[in-house]
Amino acid sequence: MSQRTSVSTSTSASDRRRSGTRPSARLRAGGRADILVAASLWGTTGTVRTFADGSSALSVAAVRIVIGGLILLAAAALTRRGAGLVRLLRDRRNLPLIGAGAVAIAVYQTAFFAAAGRTGVAVATVVTIGSAPAFTGVLGVAARRSAPTGRWALATAGAVAGCALLVGGGQDAGAEPAGIGLSLLSGLSYAVYATIASVLITRGEDDRAVAGALFGTAAVPLVPVLAVAPAGWALTVPGGLIALYLGVVTTGGGYLLFARGLRTTPATTATTLTLAEPAVAAVLGTALLGERLGGPALGGLALLAASLVALVAPVRRRTRGGRAQGGNELV
Repeated sequence: MSQRTSVSTSTSASDRRRSGTRPSARLRAGGRADILVAASLWGTTGTVRTFADGSSALSVAAVRIVIGGLILLAAAALTRRGAGLVRLLRDRRNLPLIGAGAVAIAVYQTAFFAAAGRTGVAVATVVTIGSAPAFTGVLGVAARRSAPTGRWALATAGAVAGCALLVGGGQDAGAEPAGIGLSLLSGLSYAVYATIASVLITRGEDDRAVAGALFGTAAVPLVPVLAVAPAGWALTVPGGLIALYLGVVTTGGGYLLFARGLRTTPATTATTLTLAEPAVAAVLGTALLGERLGGPALGGLALLAASLVALVAPVRRRTRGGRAQGGNELV
């Protein structure tokens, strides 16, 4: 999509929200597709990281956020000469949200890797990714932004159950209380980030400006981490290519798509759709790394896929005249 077309779409989306008009079914479907593509990109990070010799989880996270934050900030600055970014930062009521969102991004990353070290990657992943949609639903109700529907609740429950079977199936991973607590903190932090980004974008702010401001600010406290964590792997040719892919493609590109999807997709639905991430990771692990999925994991993959399809698929609504009308409900 060209820059001009993207700006025009963003402006029209903002105008619709100010006038109270709901986005069309095509725009809603497009927003969900953007989020699914973003989650698919995030799902490649685990496989790609296995080729970064000498890297640590903390250094990979710091490299991703620092490079991705610079890319997102540059994208915002180059869009209409940074007009959206300037408008976002000039509105004083946005500044506390940007600060809170940046802190949430940093906490999400660090808490997850700390949890993985204590309770194992499988349990940490299930609790973090599985709890995020529930936390987002609670935050939406608390902020009076949205009331989750029955369809969303059923699809989310199925997706979380599928994710648990997929990641934990066939593995003996212990559940350590402190690790579980850190995983829940990570899931809550991600939910806070998604909710804040949704608030700013649906308020009429440019989605690229929102992503750039949040990740650009989050990158600042992670820069010193690069001096502490072993990041020499990123200075080699293979490591540099991996760092660029993780920062530019999965973080910069992925979160631009996620932010664009939030124009027409509620944060509750968006966080549920991101449960596609472990499914993509599992498929890549099987295809490229020789990993095997047992019966429970395959069942979880099928349940997760079916739940996401149910969440994205169009529904039929009855009009007052009794005729069925197609489209996606905002769930």
